[in-house]
Amino acid sequence: MIYIDPPMWPAHYTLFSHLVSDVSLAELHAFTRAADVTVRAFDGDHYDVPRERYDDLVSRGAEPVSGGQLVRILIASGLRIPARERPSALAAPLRHRWKRLLPGMPEPGELLLECWNEPHRRYHDRRHLLQVLESLDLLTGGDVPRPVALAAWFHDAVYTGRPGADEEASARLAEQLLVPAGVGAAEVTECARLVRLTATHDPDPADRNGALLTDADLAVLAREPARYGSYLQAVRAEYGHLSEADFAAGRRRVVQQLAAADPLYRTPAGRGLWEAQARRNLDAELCGALSSGPISAAPLGADQP
Repeated sequence: MIYIDPPMWPAHYTLFSHLVSDVSLAELHAFTRAADVTVRAFDGDHYDVPRERYDDLVSRGAEPVSGGQLVRILIASGLRIPARERPSALAAPLRHRWKRLLPGMPEPGELLLECWNEPHRRYHDRRHLLQVLESLDLLTGGDVPRPVALAAWFHDAVYTGRPGADEEASARLAEQLLVPAGVGAAEVTECARLVRLTATHDPDPADRNGALLTDADLAVLAREPARYGSYLQAVRAEYGHLSEADFAAGRRRVVQQLAAADPLYRTPAGRGLWEAQARRNLDAELCGALSSGPISAAPLGADQP
């Protein structure tokens, strides 16, 4: 069943309602596709819809409920995203991490936090940044080389959906901000190199720093299936300007490249933690078990994992 609360949440000079399912995200996405609700309105476990769509969505079958009822329904469904996984809740823990990384230099961290919170981001946001940083902790036992940690902060700081160009712009941003912050030339150079490496996720065998960063960046592939499905929907939302066919074509090429990598993860720790589950997810995605259907094979230039 699809539920909608009253339009009472202010943003962008209007009021918004929340649209949720008590069954599955698949049901929610099917309803919104049929109602021509843009995929960009999806926010992890609900859609934000402006008040001018309220009556139409109710007429299409959305059940009106109060705001409190909608929250309880979402919690009971098991689909609600915990507050910690929402970008707006992550500024404080990320700010603390930056303070430990570059004490006394808050300005670059604040700028990066704003970059990672841009409104067009649905997957490459603060949640992804924190996941990469936490994955680096897992890979190293908490002893992350500083250039690698800095590269994690900068690796998607510029994100416009242009593979290669975004990584280059992010690397240049690192060079621009870290030198005035007092970071040594060698560390700045290494940080920028690592950021550029995330365009391919293909470090040389002896490149430990590169292996750490690329493994952490790809840790998302090893999520349990339900959360992997949420990741796929968030990536789809970032490419909402593409048709279903074009997105599916590009996504298939990305997944095939990842599935063909041997090994997928370049560190022993990464292989032990994530390889088996990631391969199950990639195989399931290729055959359509974790998407709206099998993804087609035409080429597209969208290389983001």
